[in-house]
Amino acid sequence: MKLLKKLIPILEWLPNYKKSQLRGDIVAGITVAIVLIPQGIAYALIAGLPPIYGLYAALMPQIMYAIFGTSRQVAIGPVAMDSLIVATGVSTLALIGSESYIAIAIFLALVVGTIQFLMGIFRLGFIVNFLSRPVITGFTSAVALIIGLNQFRNLFGVEFLQSDQIHILLEDIFERIKYLKVNTTIIGLLACVVIIIFRKINRKIPNALIVVALGIITIRFFGSHFPDVEIVKNIPSGLPKFSMPVIDIALIRELMPIAATLVMVGYLETISIGKTLEAKQDEYRVRPNQELVALGLSNIAGSLFQAYPSASSFSRSAINQESGGTTGVSAVVSAILVVLTLLFLTPVFYHLPKTILSAIIIVAVFNLINIQEARRLWKANNLDFWLLLATFLATIIFGIEYGILIGVGLSLIVLIFRTSRPYVTELGKVPNSDFYRNKNRFKEVIIDDEILVFRFDAQLFYANSNYFRDKLDEMAEEKGKALKLIVLDAESINRVDSTGIEILKERIRYYNKHKVEFYFAGVKGPVRDAFFRGGLLEVVSLDHFFMRANGAVNFFKTGDNQNQKKYAQYIHQAYK
Repeated sequence: MKLLKKLIPILEWLPNYKKSQLRGDIVAGITVAIVLIPQGIAYALIAGLPPIYGLYAALMPQIMYAIFGTSRQVAIGPVAMDSLIVATGVSTLALIGSESYIAIAIFLALVVGTIQFLMGIFRLGFIVNFLSRPVITGFTSAVALIIGLNQFRNLFGVEFLQSDQIHILLEDIFERIKYLKVNTTIIGLLACVVIIIFRKINRKIPNALIVVALGIITIRFFGSHFPDVEIVKNIPSGLPKFSMPVIDIALIRELMPIAATLVMVGYLETISIGKTLEAKQDEYRVRPNQELVALGLSNIAGSLFQAYPSASSFSRSAINQESGGTTGVSAVVSAILVVLTLLFLTPVFYHLPKTILSAIIIVAVFNLINIQEARRLWKANNLDFWLLLATFLATIIFGIEYGILIGVGLSLIVLIFRTSRPYVTELGKVPNSDFYRNKNRFKEVIIDDEILVFRFDAQLFYANSNYFRDKLDEMAEEKGKALKLIVLDAESINRVDSTGIEILKERIRYYNKHKVEFYFAGVKGPVRDAFFRGGLLEVVSLDHFFMRANGAVNFFKTGDNQNQKKYAQYIHQAYK
């Protein structure tokens, strides 16, 4: 039963559901639906799909995530970023809005869901850890800017090009901006202003619903004064029918780059908001691999009911939590309202101006452009700032797919750089104590010309073993001929591989040849085991391992240390 609860998290919280939670979940579900329905219609337009498909994507994925997701407050459905990625990838394979285009978008949801599900089953969620926070911030900010600029076509009523490369977008906007439709532009800009004002007053106000209602009323009763304003028109009524997407192996190969991007971005979105909401309560814990399983099943089920790829929404998840949602019941309530909309309310949206949908999207996504984080990194960590900026520029210049690949590549390069060049220092003795500290941070420490206490703050492995040797030799050279003892303070070394051990053996032989002793201090048990398995005892005695640097120095100077004898006996016993 415990395993079943782990695989199907709803079995964990539903039996313990309290009546006191119901009111908050119902209010949250209604509030999220009020935001979700207009957003779903708007995001479908970003994806190049008819508006109804945004509502389809808001239905089955929500229900599946409520059953299998570990976060009880994350809101799943259509999102702006994923919608633009869908448009970017599928538009190269079919004409936007065509039957073929729709079929490919739905099939893409099946491919994405299958990959996510398999990654979750095989516990591959750690892969996304290679995307650092600066890369995520740079990528998200760039995509938000691209999405916003792509919506200018509906905001101004001009058929600008759709692209994920900003220079192409800007060039086309500057060339065609003179053809903007005045009424369309005024309505769109007014909608932006109204949304921003309501957001500043209170973020709980359903600003999207208000501007949608105002737009529909305006065109319904005063439409003759705005003949140039494009409206949504007919949205079909009825629930999505169950149908299996047509599986095309050749098409899978072409969709794989965009599917991989959607998998990574969708998972990042879900984990980011899930962890944020997790920190605000102590009722549940988000499990990354189970989140992949839940996302995968959401997209697979969605594709069977005509949905395109979906993920978690930052804004709707926050609204869900702020409105009192505590469990997946709020998602079920939200899904029920989507069903009612599909069955009875789609004709209401007939007179909805597309420029208002664009206003909703533009205000929502431009809030994702995180200038504050860039400023913080500029002051706190220059390397992370340049990583953010490089990912941002790569995404807006080369496009979303290349942006995420370059971001991953840069993350790996920075990881390799940092692990291959860790912090190293010489330690000195704190006066009137048994402690040794970093001489660069504690100016009062005593440095002995005969002794080098060398600290290496990382695992010792193939990527940094040469750096270890070079820095050790560099500090030893500074001591000159006076050097008689090297003590490796290994407290910060948590792992060592065969290359690291060979470097140690080679350096110990070298320094012993030059009449310099080599001792170890603070070696962790697992690291010591690796040393011994690697043959380190061929070149160094067990008696040269000490608990602390002070013990090693005292033993060297006096040749007698009671604590060292006890420690050596302990190592002897453990080694046997």
